[in-house]
Amino acid sequence: MAPPVAGSEEGAAQYGHLSLWWDAIPGPSPRPALPGNLAVDVCIVGAGFTGLWTALALSGADPSLRIAVVEKEVAGYGASGRNGGWCSALFATSDAALARHYGIDAMRAMRRAMQATVDAVGATAGAEGIDCHFAKGGTVDAARTGVQRTRALAEIAEARSFGFGEDDLRWLDRAEAESMIGMEGMLGATFTPHCAAIQPVLLARGLADAVERRGVRVYEHTEVIDIVPGGSGRSPVVRTTAGAVTADIVVRALEAWTPTLPGTARTLVPVYSLMVATEPLGDEFWEAAGLRDRATFTDYRHMIIYGQRTADGRIAFGGRGAPYHFGSAVRPSYDGTPSVHRLLRQTLVELFPALRSSRFTHAWGGPLGIPRDWHSSVGLDRSRGIGWAGGYVGDGVATTNLAGRTLADLITGADTELTALPWVNHRSPDWEPEPLRWLGVNAGLLAMKLADRTEGRKGRPSRVATQMERLLGQ
Repeated sequence: MAPPVAGSEEGAAQYGHLSLWWDAIPGPSPRPALPGNLAVDVCIVGAGFTGLWTALALSGADPSLRIAVVEKEVAGYGASGRNGGWCSALFATSDAALARHYGIDAMRAMRRAMQATVDAVGATAGAEGIDCHFAKGGTVDAARTGVQRTRALAEIAEARSFGFGEDDLRWLDRAEAESMIGMEGMLGATFTPHCAAIQPVLLARGLADAVERRGVRVYEHTEVIDIVPGGSGRSPVVRTTAGAVTADIVVRALEAWTPTLPGTARTLVPVYSLMVATEPLGDEFWEAAGLRDRATFTDYRHMIIYGQRTADGRIAFGGRGAPYHFGSAVRPSYDGTPSVHRLLRQTLVELFPALRSSRFTHAWGGPLGIPRDWHSSVGLDRSRGIGWAGGYVGDGVATTNLAGRTLADLITGADTELTALPWVNHRSPDWEPEPLRWLGVNAGLLAMKLADRTEGRKGRPSRVATQMERLLGQ
């Protein structure tokens, strides 16, 4: 990774290594750690998007609530400050799976709620004065082989069968696709308007400021070592290295860091997604590359890739492929895998050959949380005083906002359209114990790599990929 090129010296020294997004801002002013034992109405564990959106929604729904957020590092340190900056309507579970398990009306309600959430994020950022570079340019999903084209057209056909029209997802022929993005080798693409590009650290830090303005206490550099559920007249307790927080409700908002708590090792698996970023690119490049409205972009390969044109004219580009680490371990040393970063740079140059002479300035990574059934969830167990949200499988920038508003309704007892959505109180099964978990997750990652290679070589859909989708219930 090249030396940071933006942000203050203090910010680069402390947090600039975490991502391009962190490197581009001044070093954050430290918030105080928990001063000792504390009693509140709601304690939120984790100052990422889930925790901060929940605190914002709760403080708005009931300003009298005493709310505390406790965070081991600083607000936005985790996935909230390292992701690809896609604020999208994507939901981890497919339309087909949602319709199969909950019915078509529930599936449509979930999808419409996600679409509305993209706009809700932009509206809230505007209302709170958070300039997170929000640009709702949609998403271009390129088909670059015949197999990918078949897959794209099948997705459109399925969307139509579920009642979603051209305003939700449409096919772009080659000329239309090339008018939006100058990606090499496109046969066509799909386009959805339901996505915005953002600068995620600016959003996370802005949300932390916003909740503090409402009287929420945010304690940084406070490590949580256990969450003790309530019951039988006892309140739940959050045990930290600085003291204990007793609350009526505790919200677990740790996503990929969930397995670091006692008793949660098999709740989610942390899988790493890595990113690279180019230097700011000139007008000549962007004249050919397009993305004038800052549409996010990907293609129909199995091993996920994702990119955006940043507000300062870079490409920030990421993808999966880093290994899962034994025992659901999450460590700073896992944030970078040189072979994966090298492959990401190669892949981006393949998509945009004009980048061959451009400089890559940043490389970073971080973990995302995957539940056993790839089904995000939000819920509240009032008998134990425990709320939760997570398992976003990498699509959490918008989903966290929906989760926070839903948790606020659940905690305050409001009966709303959000509390009736099918992901509410969903319980995913536990992952297998080790070493089966390590073997299974890494075998799945390898299968997706092999599927892409097989399709490229043989020109027909991969049976391995089809079997993986069935195993995951998609």
